[in-house]
Amino acid sequence: MSSLLPYFRNALQAFTSSSSLIQVLRTIPASSSIPPPKILYVLDSSFNPPTTAHLRIATSALDGTDSSSSSKRLVLLLAIQNADKAPKPASFEHRLVMMTIFAEDLLRSLPTKSTKDGSVAVDIAITKYPYFIDKSRAITSSGIYQPDPSKSGDAPIEQVHLVGFDTFIRLLNSKYYPPSHTLAPLQDMFEHHRLRVTYRGDDDWGGREEQDAYLQDLKDGKREHEGGEREWADRIQMVEGKKAGERVVSSTKARKAAQDGDEESLRDLCTAGVADYVHQENLYTEEDAA
Repeated sequence: MSSLLPYFRNALQAFTSSSSLIQVLRTIPASSSIPPPKILYVLDSSFNPPTTAHLRIATSALDGTDSSSSSKRLVLLLAIQNADKAPKPASFEHRLVMMTIFAEDLLRSLPTKSTKDGSVAVDIAITKYPYFIDKSRAITSSGIYQPDPSKSGDAPIEQVHLVGFDTFIRLLNSKYYPPSHTLAPLQDMFEHHRLRVTYRGDDDWGGREEQDAYLQDLKDGKREHEGGEREWADRIQMVEGKKAGERVVSSTKARKAAQDGDEESLRDLCTAGVADYVHQENLYTEEDAA
């Protein structure tokens, strides 16, 4: 897989100098016969590295009751200009290789029928946008999955954004929407698309009741003074994350395991292919890895 590094390095350079705002660099499995999706599942992360938490979020959506569409497409989306994080310790090209490996591990973990009949595919994509709503708009207007709806008059393909509760909190934080600093810019996204929010199981975000209460506040109209609409709550699904007693998984913990040379923990925190690549490339071994 390290042979993909030059490809992704060149692709990143070309994308950076282009006017494109979003681009799919690779589709897994590679096939010209993959049907267009009915629903687009979007997992937007720094993938630094991809972990088994990402795997749980993705597989529960693709294999869940709300994914009955005959054609399922998952987009692993990496922002190369992040609003909060610098591109370290792993370079973007290393992350794209790990995303590719992760996609292959993910497909192997799904029921055999889903992968054999070509009904599930994973796109490795990059964007220049750091903010969530801009990424969603870019997917719609890009023409990658359908002609631009603003020109064709068709309804946009529904996007289901797969997020953790921490990302959900940031999405509904009005500080990210200048100059008005209200939630009004989210109206178009919730009109056409949905959120699938995974509960966070660590103490930093409270228990399940506290996380449910955050969504209930939106439903009860307690965010209307910020521009948050009650109806948005119907477009948001809270889903099970880490079960009681299970290990807390995060990219931070995976980097720390790699830095400490704790291969057993790394293999618990990442898929087998990603853990092998991290070990092979000696990623996250520097002092700033954590």
